[in-house]
Amino acid sequence: MSQTVSPAVVDAGCKGARRQVEAKPEPMDLQTLRSSFQGRLLTEPADMAAFLTDWRGKWTGRAIAVAQPDSTEGVAAVLRWCHAHRVPVVPQGGNTGLSGGATPDPQGCALVLSLTRLKMIRRIDPVSNTIEVEAGVTLQQVQEAAREAGRLFPLSLAAQGSCTIGGNLATNAGGVQVLRYGNARVLCLGLEVVTAQGEIWDGLRGLRKDNTGYDLRDLYIGSEGTLGVITRAVLQLFPLPAGQAVAFVAAPTPADAIELLQLAQARLGSSLTAFELMSDTCIRLVEKHVDAARFPLAGRSEWYVLLEVSDARGEAEAGEAIEGVLEAGMEQGLVTDAALSSSLSQLKALWALREDISESQGAEGKTIKHDISLPISEIAGFVAQTSEALIRAFPGQRLVVFGHLGDGNLHYNVSPAADRCAPEHAAGFLALEAAINTLVHDAVVAHQGSISAEHGLGVLRRDESARYKSPVELNLMRAIKTALDPLNLMNPGKLLP
Repeated sequence: MSQTVSPAVVDAGCKGARRQVEAKPEPMDLQTLRSSFQGRLLTEPADMAAFLTDWRGKWTGRAIAVAQPDSTEGVAAVLRWCHAHRVPVVPQGGNTGLSGGATPDPQGCALVLSLTRLKMIRRIDPVSNTIEVEAGVTLQQVQEAAREAGRLFPLSLAAQGSCTIGGNLATNAGGVQVLRYGNARVLCLGLEVVTAQGEIWDGLRGLRKDNTGYDLRDLYIGSEGTLGVITRAVLQLFPLPAGQAVAFVAAPTPADAIELLQLAQARLGSSLTAFELMSDTCIRLVEKHVDAARFPLAGRSEWYVLLEVSDARGEAEAGEAIEGVLEAGMEQGLVTDAALSSSLSQLKALWALREDISESQGAEGKTIKHDISLPISEIAGFVAQTSEALIRAFPGQRLVVFGHLGDGNLHYNVSPAADRCAPEHAAGFLALEAAINTLVHDAVVAHQGSISAEHGLGVLRRDESARYKSPVELNLMRAIKTALDPLNLMNPGKLLP
């Protein structure tokens, strides 16, 4: 049976979608959409449910349907249909985002466009060190395909088994090896994109040098699906390291950790692939909630660093390189204790202490999260001053601070006191969120930082960004949005205040 939705009903709820007077939408017959592309079209509430709630369970919306095309041409057909009928589109990858950027709003007038069926690895070029993949390929699948070809794809995230390359690029994902290899933007050499009007732009040349005008690739990366839909990408690969070593280090203060970072960079250069900072509160949460966690040092410290070295010669050389840094760090009083991996299992166990922090904090109870970036030189002062101000204004809260110190990205999170984590206290804690956010983000900007480092603005930080961006910057962003999506159909209500 043909499924028809009245445009009048849609108009009543879709205040986010701009409409042209001279081009009225056609009546919305979902059967014409169904017949326009190869793939799946979900319309039953039970089938759509998994696509309508974000990974954190913080946002739930409604949609007229969920489209899952099998190809770029199918994506283009869906977007042409949506353009003709003035239907807003919410692009979605693995639905692992933390800012609500891939969740439809509650109005129920949007179509969710899921890219998970675009899952082909098209080509690996070991000479050019590139891999071409469709947007629905998971990050882990790209890593594994690269490794099978004797290469490394270095982007690494906790959700790599389910997050997709399209989503990684749409949010300009970071992860633990940005220090050495850069974020998703740096790792991408070319894109294929479907525009808001349903046209296909082929920018898959994969060149490291192409000086022929505006960089459209960079425009779409990090745009959170508000300008078009990424359907394919050419990504950079690197030689596989012959050996890796990891050290878990006690550093008395963040200032000591920053000095240790400078020492490691001076001695190790590009072989330093990760440099992570964690407070003792973080590690105690992991010990509490992860059965396999084992604290590797003889005594406690207020702060810890996890650093990783990758060496082209072998594991012994990687271990020796770290040992040299640690010895110098101890002589300078920057390191009080350290544990160094001597096997793959030990390397994974030390990394798990860092990677299990987010899950452990979630198991502890509600969290007020801040994904921020700062100049590295500002981090020690920011942590000291902001922590003092926050505890003074909101006594009894716990600071759970960790992140990628090597590239200036901190996850500066707040949890309730240990005796107030039960569900009955959640509402009172979350009532503080707006005030805590303002305090933290005002401090971030005062230290020349950004309120979103790698999770994107989505819905979570959309309106707050207006407080910190200049009118000039906002007007430029809106001008780009209007030029590429004049009907405001691409992920409306996200990213832009």
